[in-house]
Amino acid sequence: MPRPDVVFYVLASESAAERQVFACRLIEKLYRDGQFCYVLADDGAQAAEIDKALWTFRAGSFVPHQVFQGQVPAFRNTVLIGGDPVPEGWEGVIVNLSGALAPLSRATRHIIEILDAGAASKQAGRNRFRHYQESGIAITTHVHNGHGWVESRRPAQN
Repeated sequence: MPRPDVVFYVLASESAAERQVFACRLIEKLYRDGQFCYVLADDGAQAAEIDKALWTFRAGSFVPHQVFQGQVPAFRNTVLIGGDPVPEGWEGVIVNLSGALAPLSRATRHIIEILDAGAASKQAGRNRFRHYQESGIAITTHVHNGHGWVESRRPAQN
């Protein structure tokens, strides 16, 4: 099975609201680059928060999106938000805002993990990082140190 690229973003703040705004900006960038994604949430409440945030995070922004409730949208370039399983056709890019591992399929090309600086978020991120590393997946990490981003890369292991 082909292995996806995994990118971790570790924010300097412990704020869940700042993590959500960062996720919205990244999702908007993906959409503008012609990539639609699936946003993996822990539960319906988190999916609803992300849905609302995508409408309100920036004036003038428009990212077509919906909470996935078993029905895929007619317009393929729509961001879907929900839990596991990821619907067919939306596995290519997964933005993981949940505490769980992103599901892998043959179609998964990119997994984006967004962590805040809180202890629980970082510990869950470390566990997912270890899992991806043990699975032989290449990992890029971007850590915001309060002034800028510091990048590190771990190549895929065979």
